Amino acid sequence: MGELTGKKGVIFGVANKRSIAWAIAQAWQEAGAELAFTYQGERLKDNVEQLASTFGPQTLLTECDVTRDDHIERVFNEVGAHFGGRLDLLLHSVAFAPKAALEGDFVSTTREAFRVAHDVSAYSLVALARGAAPLMTNGGSIVAMSYYGAEKVVPHYNVMGVAKAALEASTRYLAYDLGPKKIRVNCISAGPVNTLAARGIAGFSDMLAHYEAHAPLKRNVLPEELGRTGAFLASDGAAAITGQVLYVDCGYQIMGM
Repeated sequence: MGELTGKKGVIFGVANKRSIAWAIAQAWQEAGAELAFTYQGERLKDNVEQLASTFGPQTLLTECDVTRDDHIERVFNEVGAHFGGRLDLLLHSVAFAPKAALEGDFVSTTREAFRVAHDVSAYSLVALARGAAPLMTNGGSIVAMSYYGAEKVVPHYNVMGVAKAALEASTRYLAYDLGPKKIRVNCISAGPVNTLAARGIAGFSDMLAHYEAHAPLKRNVLPEELGRTGAFLASDGAAAITGQVLYVDCGYQIMGM
């Protein structure tokens, strides 16, 4: 019996098999959880559908644009119906900023790019937590994905770093609000992983090399390691952990130079 046996969870943010969200979904499923998946737009549907189908034909797959409240309401209605009115786990692995905002200087960020980055990457956690909370009648665990650029300047990460800082602050406020309902909210701050989203950041290959050279473990984090951390935060082993940012980056965050 796995540590998540009997738990019901919903995954936001799988794009393809390299997604951190997929690594965590696999770890949750291997630990015994039953999962539902969302996809963002028709362009990603086939990829997510193919992956979700490996968990069995009964796996729920539904579209969700996290900038649309009507989509979020529908998703949680569907998830509630599918899982018998309850939910235990939610993974938020959603972030976006216009490509131009991840290439130049931060000072050049347009008002619209700032708005979009914060709506998709930070406010969506608030909206999804609000939708999930009524289904988490026995408490629950909400896990979001962050990055070191929320804390320190990472060249070219730009407005996404500012949005991730908002995501981490939102995690703390949500943890306070939802704590009385026994719902825990935490972030994993992952080291760089070669995902579809990461490849949109200018100089990403240089970032991988820099982490490998400077992290205490002298390597980059593996997707399956992030998966196991996600499984821990979802489990009773993390029952007293909420409002935290857990760095899973081979120790890079501790370094001063």
